[in-house]
Amino acid sequence: MSDTPDSAVRQYIEQHRVAFLDDLVEWLRIPSVSAQPEHAADVRRSADWLAAKLRETGFPTVEVWTTPGAPAVFAEWPSQNPDAPTVLVYGHHDVQPAAPEDGWHSDPFEPRAEAGRLYARGAADDKGQVFFHTLGVRAHLASTGRSAPDVHLKLLVEGEEESGSPNFRSLIESARDHLAADTVIVSDTGMWSPTTPTVCTGMRGLAECEVELHGPDQDLHSGSFGGAVPNPATIAARIAGSLHDADERVAIPGFYDDVTPLTDAERALFAKLPFDEAAWLATAGSHATLGEAGYSTLERIWARPTAEVNGIGGGYQGPGGKTIIPASARLKLTFRLVAGQDPDAIEVAVSRWITNLIPDGIRFDIGFAPSTRPCLTPLDHPALQSVVRAMSRAFDGQQILFTREGGSGPAADLQDVLGAPVLFLGISVPSDGWHAPNEKVEVDLLLKGVETAAHLWSDLATHS
Repeated sequence: MSDTPDSAVRQYIEQHRVAFLDDLVEWLRIPSVSAQPEHAADVRRSADWLAAKLRETGFPTVEVWTTPGAPAVFAEWPSQNPDAPTVLVYGHHDVQPAAPEDGWHSDPFEPRAEAGRLYARGAADDKGQVFFHTLGVRAHLASTGRSAPDVHLKLLVEGEEESGSPNFRSLIESARDHLAADTVIVSDTGMWSPTTPTVCTGMRGLAECEVELHGPDQDLHSGSFGGAVPNPATIAARIAGSLHDADERVAIPGFYDDVTPLTDAERALFAKLPFDEAAWLATAGSHATLGEAGYSTLERIWARPTAEVNGIGGGYQGPGGKTIIPASARLKLTFRLVAGQDPDAIEVAVSRWITNLIPDGIRFDIGFAPSTRPCLTPLDHPALQSVVRAMSRAFDGQQILFTREGGSGPAADLQDVLGAPVLFLGISVPSDGWHAPNEKVEVDLLLKGVETAAHLWSDLATHS
C-alpha cells in the first residue's frame, strides 16, 4: 500500500477494525432506553461506558453531565494550534425501546453479526454513528503524525433524544461557554443508499397546536336546535377544510412570507438522486402523491413548509346514529417549517387565522407545544464543502449529492443557541431500520464514516 494520507488512514482503520467493532458490540449490549424508567440505570451506565472509552481514546477532558432526566457526555480535545477552528460533534447514546416479541430475529441487545451487517438496537441510531468518531480521530492522528487533532474537537452525546430531548435546550444554554464552536457536526442522520453517498444540508422545523372548541353547555337535540345554534364540530371541520387552497398551498395569510426558496442548483441536485416514486409510495402504503403544485415529491418533503391535520374529533362516535349538536370538538394541527420561517411568527399567524374562522357563540382555546426551528446550511458554505471533500475521499472520489431531512430534531437548537452552522455527517441507509425491529448497520459503511471523520478535521482546519 502506498504511503499516502488516504492509504495511511485506511491501513490504520483496517488494523483496528476488530477491536473497534468489539468495543461497539460491548456498548450495544447496554439497553439504554431513555423512554422506560426501568432502564434509567442502564442509560447512566451507557454514559459512563462512553466516557471511559473517550478517555481511553485520548480526550483529555471527559465529563458526564447530569440533567433532570438522563445524563449527557461531554468531551474535549484541544488542538495544539490555538488558532484552529472549534468543532462540536453531536449525537445521542440512548436508544428506542426494543423487545424480541416486536419481531426481532434475535435479542435486540445481544448484537449479531451476519453478512457484513451488525444487528442490534442502536447499531445505526445512534451508537454506531457516535462511536465511529473515536476511531476516526485516532486514524486522523496516526495519518498526520500529530498528538492532537487539527481542530479543537468537542463531543456532546445526549441521553434523551429518543424521548424528545426534553432537557436538551436548557442543557446547551447553561453550558453555552463549554460548547462554543465554529461548526457543529451532527452524526445522527443517514445517506441516500449504499451506492449513492449523500450529505444532508438541513432539517425542517415544527410548530404544533391543539384547538379546543366549545359550543352549547351540553349536547343538544339536532331537531330542536339544529340550524339555529353554532356547531363546534362543524367549525372544526371548517378549519381543517380551509387549511389548503386548490393548489395544496397552505392558505394561512403570511405563512410563506419568510420562506427561503429553493435554488435552481439545489433542485438540479435533488433531481440527480435515483428516486423511485412508485417504490416510495409502496413504502408509505399510499395510492397517490398529493402536495403543493409546482414541486416534486422530494422538494415537498424536504424543502417546502407544510400544514397537516393530525386529528379531528367531536360529538358522537359510537355505533348507529345519535342526532345531536355536540357540545365540543377538537383539532390537532402541525406545521413543518423551512429555513427563514420563525416558529413564533407562524404561531401568531395560525392563531389569527383560526380566530377569524370562529363565529360568535363558540368558545375556544388554541394551545401550542414547544416549537423546533428549521436549520439549513447553504451548498457553498466552506464547512459543508469540507464534509463533502472528506466523504468523497472515503468513497474513492465518488460524487457526493445532497439531501435534506423532512423531519425535525435538536440540531436546530444547537444552531440557535451556539450561533454556528450545523452540518450532517451520517452513513446510515434507509434499510437500517431505525426504530424498527432488526435495526442494523452496514459495517463497511460504518468504516466509511470512520474514514470520513479522519479526513474531515484536517480539511476543516485548512478551509475554515
